Amino acid sequence: MSINDKTYWEVCIEINPICADIVCDIVQSNFECEGIVTAEEKYKNLELISTTEDTLKAYIVADVLDFDEIKSFFKSQKQDLIDKEVFTCDIGSWDVSINKQEIVDWSKKWKEHWKPSKISNRIVICPTWETYEAKDDEIIVNIDPGNAFGTGTHATTQLCVNAFEKYGVKDAVIADVGCGSGILAICAKKLGAIKADAVDTDETAVETAKINANVNKENDITFTTATSDVLPNDKYDFVFANILHNVLAMIMPDLKRIMKKGGKIVLSGILDGKEPVVLDAIKNNNLKMIEEMRQKEWIAFVVQKED
Repeated sequence: MSINDKTYWEVCIEINPICADIVCDIVQSNFECEGIVTAEEKYKNLELISTTEDTLKAYIVADVLDFDEIKSFFKSQKQDLIDKEVFTCDIGSWDVSINKQEIVDWSKKWKEHWKPSKISNRIVICPTWETYEAKDDEIIVNIDPGNAFGTGTHATTQLCVNAFEKYGVKDAVIADVGCGSGILAICAKKLGAIKADAVDTDETAVETAKINANVNKENDITFTTATSDVLPNDKYDFVFANILHNVLAMIMPDLKRIMKKGGKIVLSGILDGKEPVVLDAIKNNNLKMIEEMRQKEWIAFVVQKED
């Protein structure tokens, strides 16, 4: 079955969310793709009422799209992952459905689905194009992620925010390693941190983070396009690193180096099953485990520097 009218196609793939990143890479490497939705969330009164994490939607533009060929392609890609034992769990059916879409600007369309959401006891993330009036002791953080990771809805971000809200960042000097949209540094400042340094290797993310900090009138945050090795020794009371598990393990000596004695680190971005890599790095660097936190298939560790 072929379609000869150039237009957008919504290709829906049924997956286990654990493999979403790999499926995104497959789509972007093999098709002209102008947007991918890994999850659609609906909120009512700031509470998440539904999510579609098990369906990835890719928006593809093509002169000719062969439905059967697309289905066969994803079936073979799934089998290749199984043969290589990339995952040890069920990665979903990878069944495919395809729907014709009107021509729209997908870079703007997604904003219709992102509404204010409460991600911790006090923090409410509000998109810059929405309005929200704080209740009780709520703190509003306005975010436009641009092309950077960090809308606040992802479990890894929420684990970080809940950790430093629980353990307290008031009057702390903090570092945000892999800052993305700047959301964690901004939240920490809103909760009373006195100074924040934030680094990311993505220059676009850093520029986005600067804009978000300015929108939130949090100007005492230094954003730098760099890795953690540029940060000074023994300076920080609290560090958060929301990065992939293998990167966390690699930079663990730097994370320890930049901490004050007695300081805490939140290590997030760890997928269930990958925690042994991070746990080994924690042990090898003589860091003390304070707490393991879990949300869905994601894990965060709170650790402390004692020496």
